Amino acid sequence: MSDVARIAMWSGPRTVSTALMRAWENRPDTAVTDEPLYAFYLDRTGLAHPGRDDVIASQPTDWRVVLAELTSGPLPPGVTIGYAKHMTHHLLPEVDRAALAGLRHAHLIRDPRELLASYAKVRDEPDLDDLGLRQQAEIFEAFGGPVVDSRDLLADPEPILRALCQALDVPFDAGMLSWPPGPRDSDGVWAPYWYASVHASTGFASYRPPAELLPGRLEPLAARCL
Repeated sequence: MSDVARIAMWSGPRTVSTALMRAWENRPDTAVTDEPLYAFYLDRTGLAHPGRDDVIASQPTDWRVVLAELTSGPLPPGVTIGYAKHMTHHLLPEVDRAALAGLRHAHLIRDPRELLASYAKVRDEPDLDDLGLRQQAEIFEAFGGPVVDSRDLLADPEPILRALCQALDVPFDAGMLSWPPGPRDSDGVWAPYWYASVHASTGFASYRPPAELLPGRLEPLAARCL
């Protein structure tokens, strides 16, 4: 293994991916990158997400440039871990999966029924591509990597983070368990739309079952997700 660890953490929406990014950023040996394929995704799909123009202006829209930087770009002095928080649905078919081979992959998942019950509050009729589960399974089948259930992470953060670090061949750092509140320079420009709860946090919140019930119309999609 190289002395530099370049980690790609893959997850769909409505997980605790931003809190997990905070945990890694609170390590002195780690630099984080927030959803580096987001501008590429918006540029190619034409979707009207909040702050779309700002997102596209803030990042490269060429996936080749993004992945070259993640796999071989320089890290700041003293930093030996590059950690990228990825949304799996950003991985459109045109991205050459072979370009991901230089990364250490890991996966953050959530019970699809809980995920859909939460996501349905934002989008009434989600589909499988919105959730990125097909892409996540594809990445896992190609590259493997540790899988973390977000419920387990919230229920008992320290042993889960220790196991994750061991699986990624990096030392555990107790600083991952808490962090100062507020925004970070590394947050994507979309943070004002999505990160209010993370900005108020100082650690992982306790797990709570979702208050929302899964709408009956989404049961077939939940079955596909499972």
